[in-house]
Amino acid sequence: MFNETVMEKSIISEQVDRVYKALLSDSKVKEGLSFLREDNDNTTEEQIELTNIEAPTFMEDNRGRYYKDKLEKLGIRDIVVDEVGNVFGIRPGCGDGPKLVVCAHLDTVFPDGTDTKAKRIDGKVYAPGIADDGRGLAVVLSLTRALNRTNIQTAGDLIIGATVGEEGLGDLRGVKALFMNRKDIDGFISIEPGEANRITFLGTGSKRYKVTYQGPGGHSFGDFGTPSPIHAMGRAITRIANIETPTDPKTTFNVGVINGGTSVNTIAEKGEMLVDIRSNAQDELVKLEQRLLNILHQAVEEENMRWAKSNDITVNIEQVGDRPAGSQSPNSIIVQASAAATSALGFEPFLTAAVSTDSNIPIYLGIPAVTLGGGGDSGGYHTLNEFYDPKDAYFGVQKLFLTVLGLVGIENVVEPLLTKRTNS
Repeated sequence: MFNETVMEKSIISEQVDRVYKALLSDSKVKEGLSFLREDNDNTTEEQIELTNIEAPTFMEDNRGRYYKDKLEKLGIRDIVVDEVGNVFGIRPGCGDGPKLVVCAHLDTVFPDGTDTKAKRIDGKVYAPGIADDGRGLAVVLSLTRALNRTNIQTAGDLIIGATVGEEGLGDLRGVKALFMNRKDIDGFISIEPGEANRITFLGTGSKRYKVTYQGPGGHSFGDFGTPSPIHAMGRAITRIANIETPTDPKTTFNVGVINGGTSVNTIAEKGEMLVDIRSNAQDELVKLEQRLLNILHQAVEEENMRWAKSNDITVNIEQVGDRPAGSQSPNSIIVQASAAATSALGFEPFLTAAVSTDSNIPIYLGIPAVTLGGGGDSGGYHTLNEFYDPKDAYFGVQKLFLTVLGLVGIENVVEPLLTKRTNS
């Protein structure tokens, strides 16, 4: 999930440094950090509990209802399950401060019927989805417990909950709906698996297409000369494979799935493929998309021209994914706060290269956003051998705790670093 880093570092301003010195000297903040360390085992058990509830993309309802109940028991107010299945409520601040979203995603990549019951081996917990994003969901709850235990009164509001549709063809539908429905969000943090020092502040954009070539079909010998949808698709794949893309910003393409045909001696009536294109820059993604669409139509013309200028081959192009790319400065206030919180715990902040997470949407919209590692060693993401190691994982929740408090402030302790947007 996180496999690259950028060489940039976030420069901590004097203002941010002062805020974090004040936070670290506050008795309630110290109490919260101690509580989160003590809560580590409980958080792991809750992580296992949540992972055991299957939640394939587009089938998150059961886990969503369970999560809503968890939030209610923690005193989160005005919890709403929206039209797509997002679950969010409010932990109100004390005044007219900024509104910060803190969330994880409910869905997993695993199909319905996958055995998600956890197994413990040599101190590690193995289960599909235990890290991605069982860890994120549990971290959000642990953070809320710490705020409740210490009775910390934040200046700004926390919008706490979980999204749907983060994975695969879910196409970030949850976070898209969140920002379509709300115009009062001033900052956004999502939690994914990863070490406590990881900070993702850039978003890789992607577009995905289901491409279907169609024709009359026929017998491979008797109807030879009839244009073939599979041949047309092959022409398109060849041209796609020869596209040259920039390495900076990283821009990629892939034909991931192909289907079609009924037998070796049949001219197919249909050929299908799924195409994925990605870039760390939105303008390059748009350029690549246009080249791709031109190639898909050009393949139709070439296959029809090959066989007596027929019009037998047609193509249907269906977009099945659209994730915008986004960028922000490594010195933006939300990145500085995340880096300062990381340093306060004794770690070197680790700014990752762009990946695709729920933060793509707010970053693209110009809203400060980061995706943070939830702590603990983990691996095997998106496989049946996915694992999570709870040893010292509490550092991830402590980092989130400090990041959140710096951004929304604490009454009579520190003012919020995050500013309210003019249209909030």
